[in-house]
Amino acid sequence: MNKANILSIHFSFPKGKLQGGFFILFLLVLSACGNEAGDFNTDVAVNVSVEELKRKPFEQTMVTTGTVKPSQEFSYKSEIAGEYFLQTNPRTGHKFRMGDKVKKGDVIIKIEDEEYRNQTNIEGAKLDLDISEMEYKKQQALYEKGGVTLRELVNSEKTLVTARQAYETAKIKLAKMKVTAPFDGIITDLPYYSNGVRIETGQQLISYMEYSTVVMDMNLPENQMGKVGLKQEARIMNYSLPDDTLTGYISELSPAIDEETRSFKGRIEIKNKDLKLRPGMFVKAEIVVARRDSALVIPKDVMQSAGNRKYVFVAQRETARRRYIRTGMENNGFVEVTEGLKPGERLIIKGYETLRDRSKIKVIR
Repeated sequence: MNKANILSIHFSFPKGKLQGGFFILFLLVLSACGNEAGDFNTDVAVNVSVEELKRKPFEQTMVTTGTVKPSQEFSYKSEIAGEYFLQTNPRTGHKFRMGDKVKKGDVIIKIEDEEYRNQTNIEGAKLDLDISEMEYKKQQALYEKGGVTLRELVNSEKTLVTARQAYETAKIKLAKMKVTAPFDGIITDLPYYSNGVRIETGQQLISYMEYSTVVMDMNLPENQMGKVGLKQEARIMNYSLPDDTLTGYISELSPAIDEETRSFKGRIEIKNKDLKLRPGMFVKAEIVVARRDSALVIPKDVMQSAGNRKYVFVAQRETARRRYIRTGMENNGFVEVTEGLKPGERLIIKGYETLRDRSKIKVIR
């Protein structure tokens, strides 16, 4: 009740009792106002939760996403027509299948065509090469003794070169009659053909890849160019592997900025020893751009601001104290505090929203 309310009250008492009645009523009004003022000034303790500040390792990361690709892949279409014969996998004892591991040099498919084989004439090419080599050696010996001219020696060498090229060409043609693995890998596609069926030129025969190492192409914003470098570490995650994090590193970076997207390209190489990542998977990469071995770190959402200054509250016995702070790195909802707090202090992490400096508090956890 305020003074205006007191003054607006009209009294009606008998004249003989006016002074006594007014005095008693005045005392009652003052008592009521005193109780109201006392209730208003009561400082109620706010329930808060606290966390003791400790130094710990902290790092800042940049997140990017992309699709993983195999480090090597091989796809082969028939270069000649002929009869198709799928070969036996020496490690399993059955015909090669999708999912089989292959070793470099394994012959996976043969294509038979007698006419084509005869046209390569590899046996004749090898005989011509042997004869040319013997003739050249003979001419060399004669030239040293003056038995032949330099021109005759050079012509003999030319014949040898031609014979060697003919033999190499025959070997290349003959190699088209079989599919040989150029590196270790796993078969990912093997279209079915009955053994002995005739296939034509250009038919898809096999695809396989090596993905114990995979790569991920990425596009990074222009303003991050100075923060990333070759060999920088990255953590790789996939939603289908929630409990597994793989390690990769930046293997390539483009120095050029795309004018339309204002971004630059990079590539991450990922060790995939247990083959948990499969080519084509969509993954998230966290690139570590900065790291502290020892930092004071707080949840970012407990920070408040007054003008350009940031502050938090710490608990001192039963009182909340405001602390103005300076911050550094940020990552995943946490921020590094570089000034304003010390290890061992109790940071108020819940119930801070209504606090003022020196507010009474009750720590509940």
